[in-house]
Amino acid sequence: MNIELSGAQQVPPVETSGTGQVAVTFNNETRELSWSLDYSDLSSDATAAHFHGPADPGETAPPVIPLDDFSDGAEGSATLTEAQAEQLMAGKMYFNLHTENNPNGEIRGQVTTVQ
Repeated sequence: MNIELSGAQQVPPVETSGTGQVAVTFNNETRELSWSLDYSDLSSDATAAHFHGPADPGETAPPVIPLDDFSDGAEGSATLTEAQAEQLMAGKMYFNLHTENNPNGEIRGQVTTVQ
């Protein structure tokens, strides 16, 4: 699935021309979450990226899966705990990209379903 990232989904919303998406796949048997990151037009350099949870849209939560490589075009994977896998499948995780100008996050997207 593709998660659309925007400043409007940030809490509180961020005015930015930055956009992006994270292509996400999840293997239920191995609990492996894989992603590919694509973004552009951020207000400043990216400083961090994470999957956060558990949280519904409009809520915040701590980072639970940090990305080592958060450059445009980066790919990665992580093995989730059983609790994280349940949160992911319940739509209780979101992806957040942080920047120098917006250290709490510039663009965000809720993970609603994965394949």
